[in-house]
Amino acid sequence: MTVLPALQAELASATNQLLATAASLSDADIAAPSLLPGWTRGHVLSHVARNADSHLNLLTWARTGVRTPQYPSLEARTAEIEATAARPAARHLADLEERSARLAAAIRDLPARAWSAQVEPMRPPPHPAWYILVRRLREIGFHHVDLAAGYGPEDWPDSFVRRELHDCLATWPRDHSTVSEIIFLAERPTHATGHRAAKPAAHPAEHSPGATIHRPAATDRPTTNASAPAAESQAESVTEILARWRDLGTGPAVQGTMRDMLAWLTGRSGGEGVSLLPVGQSFIPGPGGASLPEPPPWLTMPAPADLPTTPSEDYP
Repeated sequence: MTVLPALQAELASATNQLLATAASLSDADIAAPSLLPGWTRGHVLSHVARNADSHLNLLTWARTGVRTPQYPSLEARTAEIEATAARPAARHLADLEERSARLAAAIRDLPARAWSAQVEPMRPPPHPAWYILVRRLREIGFHHVDLAAGYGPEDWPDSFVRRELHDCLATWPRDHSTVSEIIFLAERPTHATGHRAAKPAAHPAEHSPGATIHRPAATDRPTTNASAPAAESQAESVTEILARWRDLGTGPAVQGTMRDMLAWLTGRSGGEGVSLLPVGQSFIPGPGGASLPEPPPWLTMPAPADLPTTPSEDYP
């Protein structure tokens, strides 16, 4: 058994959720701004639909061995999005349904040997064909949020968050980093906060190369004083460090839950739930007061450079 069935099932679910959102949009909704500067919701849907065809091109390359570029050019991709962004909502939905169905059929029918074939995206490095599923999930997951139509980072599956953080670290732009360390916090839901709990087993990028993953000792956790109400309040909120990314580059250390951190790193939030770690402190349970830096460049590479050619049992 490989990771392929799990990725295919996750992709089918993510596609159905996106189609449901698209089906809820009116013509006026389509013309309204998305969360991406300069793009309407129509631009986002047009891009996601055409992205399905681009990944179909890469699957064709993997199946036939004939070089089939993902897009003719970046300019051609942009021009097609602009030409179709203002179409009515019903046209957008039909287009997205059709192109997604074609991609799903190509994924279903791809011979087993072809999943190990090397294909080339618009930017290096090349990657094995099985990683197309991860890239398509990335497009849907982030651009669904960009529609600003009721789907947000809190709706991302845990597997998506864990995988994207893994690949974020594997492609980290150290020369352009704005932070030196990231601390991932686990939240415990309480009657006071109602925060969603992060799964303790979902350590981000646990086996990634590069940055150091630090498993916290007991001293990383805040001490409490039963006679101090403030300490009791802190103990009810964040009480555990899941993982640390160290040696990321220059800049301050930041902390937050996995989901909040991914949203900030990918530009899908303004940094809600993410805070600076003051110099000299190993752990603080509450939000910081200082301003966050701009997040470092995200997705400087479309895929990690050292992916296994053959689909493994799990990823990451």
